[in-house]
Amino acid sequence: MSRLRVLSLSTLYPTDIAPNFGVFVERQMQAVAKRGDVDLVMVSPLGIPPLPLSLHPRYRELTRLPQVEQRGGVTVHRPRFTLIPGIGAHRNARAEARAVLPLAKALHAEAPFDVIDAQFFYPDGPAAVAIARALGLPVSIKARGADIHHWGAAPATRKQILAAGCAADGLLAVSQGLADDMAALGMPRERITIHRTGLNADLFRPYDRRLCRDQLGLPRDARVLACVGALIPRKGQRFAIEALAQVPDAILILAGKGEDENALKSLAERMGLAERVHFLGAVPHGDLPVVLNAADVFVLPTASEGLANAWVEALACGTPVVTTPIPGAQELITDPAWGRLVPRDPSAIASAINDLLARPAPRETVRAAVAGFSWDANADALVSHWQRLARKA
Repeated sequence: MSRLRVLSLSTLYPTDIAPNFGVFVERQMQAVAKRGDVDLVMVSPLGIPPLPLSLHPRYRELTRLPQVEQRGGVTVHRPRFTLIPGIGAHRNARAEARAVLPLAKALHAEAPFDVIDAQFFYPDGPAAVAIARALGLPVSIKARGADIHHWGAAPATRKQILAAGCAADGLLAVSQGLADDMAALGMPRERITIHRTGLNADLFRPYDRRLCRDQLGLPRDARVLACVGALIPRKGQRFAIEALAQVPDAILILAGKGEDENALKSLAERMGLAERVHFLGAVPHGDLPVVLNAADVFVLPTASEGLANAWVEALACGTPVVTTPIPGAQELITDPAWGRLVPRDPSAIASAINDLLARPAPRETVRAAVAGFSWDANADALVSHWQRLARKA
C-alpha cells in the first residue's frame, strides 16, 4: 500500500526533563521512523494543573518544554490539557481529547492520516477513540500492563477503558496473559494482537562483570542482586530487601525513583541491611546495561506487569531473573536457567536467588531467552498492524 500516515498518542514519552519517561515508546517509534515508509506524528499531551498548582517546580518545568520538536527523527507535539492531581484521573481522557482534537484536525487537513493510535489504554485509549471518530478514521489501542490491571479495575475509569476497547478497530497486548485479562474485562478477543516489546541487543548484552562493578563502586567478588523499576508498591522492592537478609553477603542495588524510596530506606535500616542496599536513583536508560551486568541475579517481585522491559533487558545481559509467576513472566521465563517464578514471599525469593547463585548458567544460555526480541521486529509488527487497519477502513 502507499505510504502510511499515523497519529500516535502517548502521555508517556521522554523529554529533556525526564529522559527515561516512556523511553520504550520512543525506542519503538524511532524504529518505525527508521523504516522510511511511515509518516509518523507523535502527540504526547502534557497534563498541567490549574493555578496555583501549576507553579509547583514539577509542572513549571513541563510548561517550558517546546510544544513541538524533533526527537530522534520523530516529530513530537505536546499540547497541554488540564488535570487535577490525585483526584481527577477519571477526567483525564476527556480533557486529553479536547486538547488534542484541534491539533489533530489541523494536521489531518494538511495531510490526511490513515490511522489514529494510542500507546497506552488510559488516558490515551478513550482520547484516541474520540479523535478517530471525529475524523472518521480507524483506531488502535495498545495495552502494556498497569493500564489494564490498575485503570481497568478502578471504578472511576473501568467503563471508559472497556468502552474504548470495544470501540477500537484493533487492539494490541504485550503478552498473551494481558490479552486474556483484556478479554475477561469484556473486550473482543478476536481484535487483540500480541505485540511484544523490543530490545536494543547492541546495548543490552553481556559486559565484563568486574568492570561494571568497578564503575558502580561495588566489590568485584560480591554477590550482587539488581532491581530496576520505579520505587512504588506494585514493583515490590520491599520483598527484595526482606529476602536479602536470607542471602548471605549479598548486595542489592536498586535503580529507580518513586514514592516508596523513604519507606524502603527505613526498612533497610530497621533490618540492619542499610550497608547492603544501594539506592542508585534514576539511572539513564543507556547506563542500565552496567547495572544489569554488575548483577548475578535480577530481582523484581512485581504484583503485575504485561511483559516488563526490565526482564527482557536483564536476560539480554545474561542475568537470570527472579520474579512473580504472573502470565507475562510465565510466557517469557520458560527455562530454569533463565530464572525462577516465585510468590511475593521473602523466603521464596531468597531460596530462588540462592539456587541461581549456587548453580549459575552460562550467560549466553540466559541470553537465549530473548533471542527473537529487537526493535526492528517490534516496528515491523506494529506497522503491519496499522496497515491492516488502514486497508479495512
